[in-house]
Order: sequence, then structure tokens, then C-alpha cells
Amino acid sequence: MRFLILGRGKTGSLVAEVARERKHHVEVIAAAENPGGAALTNHRLRGVNAVIDFTTPSAVIQNIQACLAARTPMVVGTTGWYGHLPTIHEQVERAGTGFLYGANFSIGVNLFFDAARAVAQAGKYEYHGQIFERHHQHKKDAPSGTALVLKDAVHEASGQELEITSFREGDVVGLHELVFNSPYDRIYLCHDAKSRRGFADGAVRAAEWLSSQVGLFNFKDIWRELA
Repeated sequence: MRFLILGRGKTGSLVAEVARERKHHVEVIAAAENPGGAALTNHRLRGVNAVIDFTTPSAVIQNIQACLAARTPMVVGTTGWYGHLPTIHEQVERAGTGFLYGANFSIGVNLFFDAARAVAQAGKYEYHGQIFERHHQHKKDAPSGTALVLKDAVHEASGQELEITSFREGDVVGLHELVFNSPYDRIYLCHDAKSRRGFADGAVRAAEWLSSQVGLFNFKDIWRELA
């Protein structure tokens, strides 16, 4: 397949590396080469099976709109833009193409979400929950998209609204903790990413899957279908 990667940061570069290992043809466009999505022309996108975006919240909306205008399938790993999701959903339907987004493309994190839904039942038994998340100092959005999904998962399972505490320090890849305390004990659930490779691998597999799909999808709903 032919993939176009947006973003030459640590994750975007690793996505390109994993895609090449999986025998795909890969092109990478850095932010400086694509102001306002200007590089994403119909000519540039012709023959591209999927665009994979790991850029910034300030750049991603224009990238999305350019890809939808060209009816090119798109996988978005950038977070911090979900307030625009209803509008993007309408645009995806009009374009008649595939669009997949996710707060986290790691299979391990999505297993973590499933475990969190089970642990959330503690809220019914006078346990008080909290969420803590740590990322590298250059991450733009806080709380992280993963922490927000975790909060929603707990709320759906138990009705409890948890507070999120965010830390930005060093080169932390991604650490998410769900803690439930009671007077008698503490339940502690943690996912600690050792590298970005789990995110990259999931994103490439998602792009492979999306190439034959039409509609808007959330990674947390389809990750079990990936080969």
C-alpha cells in the first residue's frame, strides 16, 4: 500500500519506519512543508491508500479537511481537536471515504481501557477514583486524549466523574494511572508505555484496515479486528 505520513516528530517517524517494515511505500511530509494543509493537493494524494496524521492540534483540522476534499482515507493519531468531531463526522459522510481517529493506537492501552471499565465498578462501593497521566514536556494538550477516554470509560461503567491530574516532564512516553481508594484498601491500575512503537504499530495496522472501509471510526471500537 501507499501511505502518506504527516509529521516528522518522534511518533510520525516511527510510524514511517513500521510501515516500511510492513512492506508499504511511504512518503513523509514535515509540518514546515505543509502550512495550512497546502501540500495535500488532489495531485499529491492521488493513489494514496491512507494518510496518517501525527501532527499538532493547531494543524490537524486543516489536514483533515484537505484529505476529505480529496476523498482520501485518513488515520488521525493527533489529539486535542475532538470538539470539532461532529462537524468532521458530517464532512466524512459527504466525502464518502474512510476516517479513523483514536486517542491511543496501542493495543495495550485499549486492553487497559477494558480493565478500567471492570475496575470502575468500585465506584458503586464507596471507592473514590482519580486519574493521573504523565507525558513528555513537549506534549501540547492536557489532559491527554487517552486520559479523557479513560475518564469516559469509567463514567460509562459507573456514573462516577473522576478528576484528571496531568504532569508534563522529561521524555515520558505516556503513563496513565487509575486509582480507587477506600478506607480499607486501594485499587491501582497502570499502563506505562516503554516506547512509542506500540502506538506506531497500531496506527499502521489501522491504516491497512481503513483502506477498504467507508465511514468514521474510533480505534477503540475496531482494534480487535486488526490483523
